[in-house]
Amino acid sequence: MRTRGQSAGFTLIEMLVVLVIIAAATLLAMAAFGGGMRGMQLRSSAKEIAAQLRFARAVAISTGEPQDVVFDPQGRSWRGAKGRSGSLPGEGDVVFTGAGTAQFADTADEAGKGVVRFFPDGAATGGRVRLLANGAGWDVDVRWLTGEVVMRRVRDVQ
Repeated sequence: MRTRGQSAGFTLIEMLVVLVIIAAATLLAMAAFGGGMRGMQLRSSAKEIAAQLRFARAVAISTGEPQDVVFDPQGRSWRGAKGRSGSLPGEGDVVFTGAGTAQFADTADEAGKGVVRFFPDGAATGGRVRLLANGAGWDVDVRWLTGEVVMRRVRDVQ
């Protein structure tokens, strides 16, 4: 019961309880929709790969010279146009599927690595980089006719 002179409002404990409930709901939502931190890292890696493939295509078109993007699933790395390179996720599976598996590689040490070649007209050899972890993952596809790079989520991978 409030007496005269007291203002109506919330107590500190009531506000803290509400903040704890909001924080718990946010954490549950992040885990459910994003697959947690590992899911965010996997998506970030897929976005980086897609960006580098698009960059290589743009360089091939602008310079008039074919550009290769080489993937090394065992070494967890990639190498692309203009000397760019990076790493693939350390956890989970990395699978490359494509017609250009090292047939365009300049050196013998690239045997067993995956290669996507972009041509000056924008076309490509095509291919797919699949990043998997915890039964889900991301595909980064390169369409061979147009060279378009598309990223999509993969669910329920066996």
